[in-house]
Amino acid sequence: MDDLVYDDDLVYDDGRVHEILKHARVIAVVGLSPKPERPSFKVARFLIDKGYTVLPVNPGHADGEILGRTVYAGLTEIPGPVDMVDIFRDSEAAGHVTDAAINLAPEKGIRVVWMQEGVRNDAAAQRAENAGLAVIMDRCTKKEYARLMGA
Repeated sequence: MDDLVYDDDLVYDDGRVHEILKHARVIAVVGLSPKPERPSFKVARFLIDKGYTVLPVNPGHADGEILGRTVYAGLTEIPGPVDMVDIFRDSEAAGHVTDAAINLAPEKGIRVVWMQEGVRNDAAAQRAENAGLAVIMDRCTKKEYARLMGA
């Protein structure tokens, strides 16, 4: 397969993003902070308010709670299915998280890897897309939801 080429601007089809947000109901938020002022916390709370099931992933807070939900150390510890992995880690770490999502996709049903604003890893995105996963990079789920589905 040819290497995927991403535009510098990472332009995504609005219909594709809308479908992802419409159908991905269970979201593992990797790097979810317990601090209310952090973007990951604000986005996760927004997603919960919109009816999504949010599964916090943060090894430093594993077995605790964030937003009233049990925190998992990693994707492998999540006991049930996951539709989307939403990554709040730096671009290098996003590669490792993406690889974990690829490996767990058959078992957990993962269909989407979403890297938040400022997070971009083209090589990891290519691996995920080659494995049949949809990938969105450098976009905020909260902002995209508000823009495409209404706040």
